Amino acid sequence: MSIRPEAARLLTEISRLLAAKNIRAYIVGGLVRDTLLGRTTADIDIGVDTDALDIARYIAAALDGKYVPLDDVNLVGRVILPESKWYLDFSTLKGNSIEEDLAHRDFTIDAMAYPLDENIASGLDTANIIDPFGGRTDLERRTVRALNSGVFKADAARLLRAVRIAAELGFSIDGATKALITEDSLLIKRVAGERIREELLRLLAFPGAGKRLFQMDSLGLLTALIPELAPAREVDQPHAHVWDVFEHSLQTVNAVEFVLRESGWEYAGEDVRAMVPWSDRLERYFDREISNGSTGRTILKMTALLHDVAKPQTKSIEDGHARFFGHQEQGAAMAGAILERLRFSNKEIQLVELLIKYHLRPTQMTNEGLPTNRAIYRFFRDIGEAGVDALFLSLADHLAARGAALDNTGWREHTQITAYVIQKHVEVAVLAAPPKIIDGRDVMESLGLPAGPAIGEMLEALKEAQAAGEIADKSQALKYLKHLYSEKYKNIRN
Repeated sequence: MSIRPEAARLLTEISRLLAAKNIRAYIVGGLVRDTLLGRTTADIDIGVDTDALDIARYIAAALDGKYVPLDDVNLVGRVILPESKWYLDFSTLKGNSIEEDLAHRDFTIDAMAYPLDENIASGLDTANIIDPFGGRTDLERRTVRALNSGVFKADAARLLRAVRIAAELGFSIDGATKALITEDSLLIKRVAGERIREELLRLLAFPGAGKRLFQMDSLGLLTALIPELAPAREVDQPHAHVWDVFEHSLQTVNAVEFVLRESGWEYAGEDVRAMVPWSDRLERYFDREISNGSTGRTILKMTALLHDVAKPQTKSIEDGHARFFGHQEQGAAMAGAILERLRFSNKEIQLVELLIKYHLRPTQMTNEGLPTNRAIYRFFRDIGEAGVDALFLSLADHLAARGAALDNTGWREHTQITAYVIQKHVEVAVLAAPPKIIDGRDVMESLGLPAGPAIGEMLEALKEAQAAGEIADKSQALKYLKHLYSEKYKNIRN
């Protein structure tokens, strides 16, 4: 079976480098599995019969790559190559043979290997695939099956990896393996945050990731991983909501995938999605890289999962109705702490915190009709480009509040406002950054005022007036500021 030419050339060069040191090596796991499935993969795992950390350093230096130690205990090192789509992970073989090493791996479909030698450029000869545990049979059955009862105790990251691989391949997890995951679910707390982040982001990258979060919950993994979500169970919400806070949060992830055109949703059809604004520009926007391993899509799904995390602790009852005052601000802080624990990057954390803090703003820009230019300016002033993410999070939040009880009239109004705000932001750049007409010195000279905070406040008010279309030139700006001064700032003159 053929390997992509670029991968074949890379593996041939690695084979040459290893042969020069008389090192036995095997391709293991994902590449063998994915080649049999006719899929491409970004990960190349290579087992070597020596210290893999030394070999990873050697290969990184030889190929002008970057060496990253992944596991000093189990001797796993990564090589990241410049301008390459592949990660090369080197591991030290366990035992005295490749078969013994494969016996220590996680799932049957990953416990296959192939000798790495100069013939690799010709592809994989199926007769030479080393498959002692029936991995090819489970590939045909489209099943993820644990190699033995101790796989998760040996490495608890495999708990999440089982769900991620099933999502990636569209496979099911066999019953005995599900039982093992449930039994060992609390072991996930032992796993380093960096490994959790990588698996979570890879899981969220696949369409249908929302359903896999429900599966994680049924296996006991989700709240073991994020215990802050557990109090949301059975926390009732106002009558507009059909689900409690916990299920609403998971359904919001499904709804994000729905509005981003990734997957369908059982509670709404194409007529509902057709009302959501979409364009090539928006698709590129959500495909943008946020940090290494994350995109706008994956971070929006993570935000959806956590956006109401503070509702349980902020709930109060007023006039017989549930209220959650301050859950946005408290939720932003809680989400930031969760993601820091899971070793998300500062950029990812800041974006999630910003979106949760302002996730109600899109529905607050207008009481009726379309929002004013001034309201749109203030929205993007406070949240920046992430305002687009917040608009789509708000749409998903709307859907996940109502489910099958969605009112089309209210939904149409919400999507029309979203489309209008996006159009204004894209087409009228002045709403995002009005051109500077005057500066602080002009204000002080024209009004005879000293430097101070009021000057900045007046300039900000001027920007809003520009965004509203009330100011177009310097003369109008000075006239506006003189009026503003007479109304609000007389007391600041020396």
